[in-house]
Parts: sequence; C-alpha cells; structure tokens
Amino acid sequence: QLQLVESGGGLVQPGGSLRLSCAASGSRLDAYGVGWFRQAPGKEREGVSCISRAGTITLTDSVKGRFTISRDNAKNTVDLEMKDLKPEDTAIYYCAAVPSPYSAFCTDGVGQGWYDYWGQGTQVTVSS
Repeated sequence: QLQLVESGGGLVQPGGSLRLSCAASGSRLDAYGVGWFRQAPGKEREGVSCISRAGTITLTDSVKGRFTISRDNAKNTVDLEMKDLKPEDTAIYYCAAVPSPYSAFCTDGVGQGWYDYWGQGTQVTVSS
C-alpha cells in the first residue's frame, strides 16, 4: 500500500524559497505519476504541478518560472522547488499519486480526479 508524506513547509518572507518533498513508502514512487496541489484558506484546492512516469511535466500558469518539480529516485521522493514565493502562494500543499504509465493525466493542466493516493499536506506561509 502506497503512503505519501509531505515535508519542507514553513514560514518564509516574500521572495524566499522552499523545497517541498513528497516521500513515499510501501512502493516505488517512480512507478506512479505524481501531482502537487494546494488549498488556501477559503479557497478550493487547485493543481500546482504534475510529473508523469515518462517525464511529462505541467506547471499551472501562476507558478511557471518560479516552481520546479523533479524526482529523486534514490530517496523515493518527488520534490517541488519553489522560488520567488509570493503571499498568494500561502496554502496547505498536498502531493498525490496515480499508478499510470501514461502522461494523459499530466498533459494539459493538473486535474485532481486521476489520483488514487494522497498525503496529509504541509503548510506553506509566505509573509513579512
């Protein structure tokens, strides 16, 4: 049974950086497509980024040029590197996984309906 745990969140000033990690146990995360999502107070959960088993990557428009998603197979993680953070990035960040060898779930946008496994989230707060 795949389990996911997010880490790396915290309080940073605007313009700062954080690196979030989605750590897997019970299975190899490189056998899954992975997505990052976030939910701000009073807002709906939105897709942030995704990466397929084939390496297809999507970033939502608001984070393009600032965020990067990558796999670290030695650590069995998928990471989200966040730079030039803005107050509107404040949210709980979740990772999720889907056991698909294809890229359709991560071709155009970061939809939520594809994913079978979810972590519990990590808080990111961007404030002066």
